[in-house]
Amino acid sequence: MNSSKKVEVLVGALFLMAILAFVFLALNVSNFSGLSSNKGYKVTAQFNNIGGLSTKAKVTMSGVTVGRVTAISYDKKSFRAVVTMTIDPSFDYLPEDSQASIYTAGLLGEQYISLETGAEDASLTEGSNISLTQSAVVLEEIIGKLLVSFTTK
Repeated sequence: MNSSKKVEVLVGALFLMAILAFVFLALNVSNFSGLSSNKGYKVTAQFNNIGGLSTKAKVTMSGVTVGRVTAISYDKKSFRAVVTMTIDPSFDYLPEDSQASIYTAGLLGEQYISLETGAEDASLTEGSNISLTQSAVVLEEIIGKLLVSFTTK
């Protein structure tokens, strides 16, 4: 094999490695969990307003990711959003009276669910419902309330 063929093969191999690295990075940045197993136990929580929360959003405790949002639906009877979360099985000790709140990472970042532990001895299990919830703070609502309060004075 002459020198130019070796260079072409080397450049092709480096190009292929760069493409694979880019795909790997893109999957990790986008929180794509299709390649990972979906093990864990499912719990639900109902919110009055979920803002821009989406599936595959993080579920955290003290900043540590403990699960992911797997489904979002609407309950016709309670008129509330139902969020289904899959919690990693290594976090099987979360108390039943834990609270779920929707927060935004930064001013305009992605929304996620933060869990705060309660004091009950019983733990969340498959199919449990988190009854203590705090809805998302919607920036447009806050701005609207401020504008109304300024115009009424």
